[in-house]
Amino acid sequence: MEKNSFFLKGDIIWSATPEVLNIVENGFVLCSEGKSGGVYREVPKEYAHLPVKDYTDRLVIPGLTDLHIHAPQFSFRALGMDMELLEWLNKITFPEEAKYGDLDYASRAYDLFTGEIKKGATTRLCVFGTIHVPGTLLLMDKLEESGLVSLVGKVNMDRNCPDFLNEAKGNTTGSIAATSEWLQTFYKRRPEGRYKNTFPILTPRFIPVCSEQLLKQLAGIQKEKSLPLQSHLSENRKEVEWVKELCPNSKNYADAYDDTGLLDGPAIMAHCVWSDENEMDLLAKKGVYIAHCPQSNMNLSSGIAPVRRFLQKRIPLGLGSDVAGGAHTSIFRMMSDAIGVSKLRQAVLAPDEKALTLEEAFYLGTAGGGSFFGKIAGADFGPAGSFEKGRDFDAVIIDDSSLPSPITLKTRDRLERVVYLSDDRHIEGKFVRGVKIL
Repeated sequence: MEKNSFFLKGDIIWSATPEVLNIVENGFVLCSEGKSGGVYREVPKEYAHLPVKDYTDRLVIPGLTDLHIHAPQFSFRALGMDMELLEWLNKITFPEEAKYGDLDYASRAYDLFTGEIKKGATTRLCVFGTIHVPGTLLLMDKLEESGLVSLVGKVNMDRNCPDFLNEAKGNTTGSIAATSEWLQTFYKRRPEGRYKNTFPILTPRFIPVCSEQLLKQLAGIQKEKSLPLQSHLSENRKEVEWVKELCPNSKNYADAYDDTGLLDGPAIMAHCVWSDENEMDLLAKKGVYIAHCPQSNMNLSSGIAPVRRFLQKRIPLGLGSDVAGGAHTSIFRMMSDAIGVSKLRQAVLAPDEKALTLEEAFYLGTAGGGSFFGKIAGADFGPAGSFEKGRDFDAVIIDDSSLPSPITLKTRDRLERVVYLSDDRHIEGKFVRGVKIL
C-alpha cells in the first residue's frame, strides 16, 4: 500500500478558476502520497486497493489559506476597534508586541494562537511574528507541532517606532544582524528534521518603520537565499501620505518597495486599499500577491479595496484575517466579508464594478491564496487550496447537519451557508499534506 494514500468520500467541492465551483456529489477525492490525485465519481480500478475514509453527506473542501495574520496580536483581538491604523499601532499593537521578548509570555500566547488556528478550517498561513528572534523561533516550533503549514516572519523595524521595538536605534545593522541570527538558526535546525511544514518569510513591517538601507539589505538576503517576503501596502490614507513624504522620488508606495529590489522575488502585500492603477499594474507585472483583508479594512476604517480591479488585472490574490485588525481567524468569515464590502463598493463608490460572487470568494480563500506556497524555493511543501492533481493534499471535512433548513438545499447552497454561518464546531476532520491533524 502506498504511504499516505487514500480516498475521502463525500460531497467534494473545489476551484480551479475564480468563476466556477467544481462539485462532485457522493464522490471520491484521492490523496496520493500527500498530493491530490484528482476527484472521481467512482474509485478507479487501479486504486481499488486504497482505503476509503467515508464522509458521506459531509462537505469535503480544500484547506483554507490565511495569507496575512499577526500571531502576537491574537491576544488583543476585538480591542481598540474605534481607532484608525496608526493610532492603533502606537497605543495597542506596539506595547503588546514588546511583551514577546519574554519567552514565558510568548509561549502562553502562542499556544492560544496555534490552538485556535488548528481547530478551524485554515490549513496554511503566512504569519507575522515580532522583532524578537527567540520568540519568532518559538512561534515556528509551535506551528510545526500543530501540523499546519506556515510561512513565519521575524519583523524588521528600524525607525519611526518606539525605542522598545527599534532594532537599530539609528543603525540598520541591528535589524539585519537579528534577521541573520534567526535565519542561521532555522537552517541549522532544519537538517535535524525540525521544520518540515514551517519556512521563513522576510517581514519588513512596512515602509514607515523601515529605512531604505534596511530594505535594500533585506532585498540582498532575499536574493541570496531565495526567500519570500511579506509586508503591508497602501492600507490607510494617512499611511500612504506618510510614505510619499518619506520616499519623494518614488512614483507610488509599491514603487518605493520596488526601488529597493524587494518585489523581485515571491512577495505578498497586504491590503492595497488605496492602490491606484499604476500601482496595480506594477504588482501585476511583478506577480506580487495581494492579501485582501476585508474585515480589518472595516475595523480600522481603512476603506474598501478594489478587488474587482485586482481580478481584472490578474494580480494573484488571496484572503487574510489580519488578526488583530480583523477580530476573527475564520477565512470563511473573510469570504463573506469580502463579498459584503464589494457590494458596498459597488453601491456607493464604483457602480460599474461587479460585486464578488461566492465562487470568487471561495477561490480566493482556497486555490488563490494556496497557490503562493508553490512559489517557495527550497521548501518541503508545494501549492495547495485545490483538488487539482499535483497540489498538496489539504482537506477539511464539514458536517453542516447542525445548520438545518426545511428547504431542499443543493450542494452549492450548503457551501454558501457554511461560508456565512459555520464555525469550528462544524469541522469533522482536517488533513494537511495528507496527514490527519483533526
